[in-house]
Amino acid sequence: MSSFSTETIFASTITTPDIAWVALLPLLILCGASIFLLTVASIAPKDLPSSFYAVYTGLAALASLISAIPLWVRVQDNERGPFSTIAGGFSVDGFSLIITFLILVSVVLVACLASEYLINEGISGPEPFVLIMLSASGGITMAGASDLIVLFLGIEVLSIAAYVLAAMDMRRVQSQEAGMKYFILGAFASGFLLYGMALIYGATGSTSLVAIRDFLESTELTNDALLLAGISMVLIGLGFKVATVPFHFWTPDVYQGSPTPFVAFMASAVKAAGFAALIRVFYGAFASYQTDWKPIIYGLAIATLVVGSFMAIVQTDVKRLLAYSSISHAGYILVGFQSGSENGVISVSFYLITYAFMVLGSFAVVSIVGGLNGGQPTLDDFEGLSNRRPILAAVFTIFLLGQAGIPLTTGFFAKFYVIEAAIEARSYGLAISAMVTAVIAAFLYLKILVKMWMTGETESDPISNRQARANIPIRIQVGFVLLISGGFTLIFGIWPHPIVELARDALPIL
Repeated sequence: MSSFSTETIFASTITTPDIAWVALLPLLILCGASIFLLTVASIAPKDLPSSFYAVYTGLAALASLISAIPLWVRVQDNERGPFSTIAGGFSVDGFSLIITFLILVSVVLVACLASEYLINEGISGPEPFVLIMLSASGGITMAGASDLIVLFLGIEVLSIAAYVLAAMDMRRVQSQEAGMKYFILGAFASGFLLYGMALIYGATGSTSLVAIRDFLESTELTNDALLLAGISMVLIGLGFKVATVPFHFWTPDVYQGSPTPFVAFMASAVKAAGFAALIRVFYGAFASYQTDWKPIIYGLAIATLVVGSFMAIVQTDVKRLLAYSSISHAGYILVGFQSGSENGVISVSFYLITYAFMVLGSFAVVSIVGGLNGGQPTLDDFEGLSNRRPILAAVFTIFLLGQAGIPLTTGFFAKFYVIEAAIEARSYGLAISAMVTAVIAAFLYLKILVKMWMTGETESDPISNRQARANIPIRIQVGFVLLISGGFTLIFGIWPHPIVELARDALPIL
């Protein structure tokens, strides 16, 4: 009798959350595909070709993307709308899905870039592609996280895989150094993030973003020092992930030393996941504390814009130049985020989508030209590119003009919308800073354009170097990346309406 009673009581006190497995299907497909690939490669009698791993990764990402389309249809249905699963720990709404789509498209394009690059660098095995898929799954988790613990798990999955990717080229000291710096500074930032989450839990009694939001809206804290300290530490941790000043020190060295396709992944998917986490936490849970965190974002945005723009001008290594350019673009995204409004979030979503294609295309060009210089291209490597490869120079011009915010490219509308959001929020000083630094940043892109279109190869270059540069190969996979990225930047730079409407349907909802 006592045994029966004990079992009955035990069973009645243990409850398991209802899980909508369909909502987790994109994650499950990507994680399952990575584990399956690693298993198959470990039992295969000989190494499979790198092209197989790339095709497999691309198909896995496409399958994950297709599985997310019915979820998009459901959340856009007014009768059903967004929903959550895992006891409210993971949200499925327009915002999480649009970031999911963006990350998965980045995986497909990065897999195309990595295939040829890894062959040329003598890197074999499935490990890079497995790590890309695992890192992407962490980014998807971050985009939909409605609990601080789930968010932290997603960040760690994304980050640890990215650390290894940065150090993947065992033959280059720069790659090892990049991976070590990324790991040490990333661990330091994770410590801030975790401690900040602990303080937030101590102040609100919950790690659920919904519970935190409801608590702060219904309760007036007499002493909110603990909460503000927690918010500040979380901002530091997430600021590292998106490379805002002064948490940007890792970016130039990591971008310069890491294999180029993986840098493209960091600049597109990892950055998008980081900003998704920022919006999910601050726009969702801490909306009632905007007067406290908006001034901090204001200062971070200006510092990021100024440092990114001015430091990029003095760089001669193209990957370091693009690293500071990436920092500058993070500043523009902060301009839209600082407004704290729906239009601000829409402008951020639009910017993340358009910037991802521009930066993926830019690093595709860098991977081609840098292949002649050990993966470390300098500005001199782009001299006379229009004479040797006019189409490649023209495509790179599109990406550079887009990042400079020139009209008829998606970059123009991306900058326009974030500045418009800042003006609507009456952050006039921030809007002016964004416009001034846009002019300054345009100089660095023009510097590359001058090298490509208005400078010929110097006679001091050895004949063998000139012949090698004249025969730069463009493989089908890399050509596909250039076609998709360039076409997206031009077409939606002329007709941005579909991307704007997509961003309007992608507001985060807790």
